[in-house]
Amino acid sequence: MEQLALFAEAGQSKGLPREYLEYFPKLIDPSTGQQLLEKFIAETPWKQQVRMMYTKEVVTPRLTAWYGDPQAYDYQSLRKTYPLTWTPELLMIKRMVEPLSGVEFNSVLLNYYRDGNDSVAWHSDKEEILGRNPVIASVSFGQVRSFDIRNKADHKEHYSVRLEHGSFLLMKAGLQENWEHRIAKSMRPMGPRVNLTFRVVK
Repeated sequence: MEQLALFAEAGQSKGLPREYLEYFPKLIDPSTGQQLLEKFIAETPWKQQVRMMYTKEVVTPRLTAWYGDPQAYDYQSLRKTYPLTWTPELLMIKRMVEPLSGVEFNSVLLNYYRDGNDSVAWHSDKEEILGRNPVIASVSFGQVRSFDIRNKADHKEHYSVRLEHGSFLLMKAGLQENWEHRIAKSMRPMGPRVNLTFRVVK
């Protein structure tokens, strides 16, 4: 399995393009973070998405849930998809990340990585509903996983950030246009991880 071994046991690779990314390792204290992790895992109505890849249906290797304002709906195949109603915990975290992001978010996508087999492939968050140059706030709980990015024009330019328990990663304007990112599968034993990505749906 492909892995980018660019970092020490803790921290991030050198030369991270801070004009596109900003990392805050301890947004939420470990004890509160553990309580939130357990609550999210137990109480979120998780779903496993099925997507078309070329002519084949593929099950995404992770579980997801989408929360937000009532008007933050999505059109997919001419079908409106409405978000779940904000929980007090999600609103609390939303209020924490908005001053750091300079953005008022209207939705959040939750991803549940159950073990090292769960992942997300190289991609950019460039959906039309996010508008141009979206800013995305990412908060992680549980297992430390590597967040890899690579330059679309030159894949040799790549970096990694270890997303620690309770950490906050700000994906700034321009990242989605110029870079791809992923959470790779791992052959090492991995515990559960829940990631929240706050977004503005146009």
